[in-house]
Amino acid sequence: MDRRKTVFFATSNIGKVEEAEITLKEYGILLLHLPMKLIEIQSDNLEEIAVFSAQKAWENQGKPLFVEDAGLFIKELNGFPGPYSSYVFKTISNEGILKLMSDKRNRAAYFQSVIAFCNGKSTTTFKGEVRGKISKEIRGGHGFGFDPIFIPEEGDGRTFGEMDISEKTAISHRTKALKKFAEWIKSLDYSKFI
Repeated sequence: MDRRKTVFFATSNIGKVEEAEITLKEYGILLLHLPMKLIEIQSDNLEEIAVFSAQKAWENQGKPLFVEDAGLFIKELNGFPGPYSSYVFKTISNEGILKLMSDKRNRAAYFQSVIAFCNGKSTTTFKGEVRGKISKEIRGGHGFGFDPIFIPEEGDGRTFGEMDISEKTAISHRTKALKKFAEWIKSLDYSKFI
């Protein structure tokens, strides 16, 4: 196996793995999944959360790896749920967000993704963002999390949940962060940071 083109992704979310595989494959990078529940700190900063998780995952695994954390930020809700998106989805899900937005005219929102790569010596981060708006109802059964209520500006009016995985990954926040990460990996002498 060509180690210069292999990266480890620590996550328990198989949907994220499938999306990352599509993007990294375009760069000739092989993704190896490290299925694990990440330790996340409570913070209002996605980058802090991702860095902490990557460092703890590296301590657990002892190999260069990356983690990814993402959040949905809704303007009318002062950026809520933001870095608390995973918890909010588990507790009130899409229905709860739509209820909070029921009387809001401004439905502007954005998804942000932060990738943190840790090799035990340093941690490097990459960000991606996609702007859009919150739909008025749940639309589509694809993807995961808040995908069925988020309509990206770059799309054709469908939610992420109405797009198949290749359509979503063509424009998603995660893809934008992954592309920056992949370009960085390709530009380095891989042996220097293993």
